[in-house]
Amino acid sequence: MLIKQSVVDVLMFLFEEYLGENNETMDERSDIQNRLEEVGFQHQEIDQAFDWLEDLATLREDNNHIQANTNSIRVFSDFEKNILDEESIGFLMYLEQSKILTPITRELVLDRIMALDHALDIEQLKWIVMIVLHTHPGEENAFAWMEGLVFNEVVDYIQ
Repeated sequence: MLIKQSVVDVLMFLFEEYLGENNETMDERSDIQNRLEEVGFQHQEIDQAFDWLEDLATLREDNNHIQANTNSIRVFSDFEKNILDEESIGFLMYLEQSKILTPITRELVLDRIMALDHALDIEQLKWIVMIVLHTHPGEENAFAWMEGLVFNEVVDYIQ
């Protein structure tokens, strides 16, 4: 039986195996690609996952972020609403209201979700948020909170 894997599955695997806090060394990209193919991921999804991570690094390094007014309200575009269901939007709003996401990290998360160009379930969304926070300097506490949420399945937000 062939199981359809997604770019998010590759990202989750990469995070657990290579990017998490317990992993201090990063193998060469070709070695990682070979390992991913050995465990059953398709070449196209692997390339897309690496591109996704490289784009995230580029966005993170770009310091031209416009600081949002703390009284502003984020309005989601029709395109974003086609990708994010009400539960996902509610979850992102909860994370921002709880100060887990800042306006900047929220926009990074949204950019990375839109780059995937397909709907995500709430578990995949949690992983995307966790990966973005892990790679963003100064977000260690928010990352730890998200890590607990992803691995402990504890959530108390409005759906």
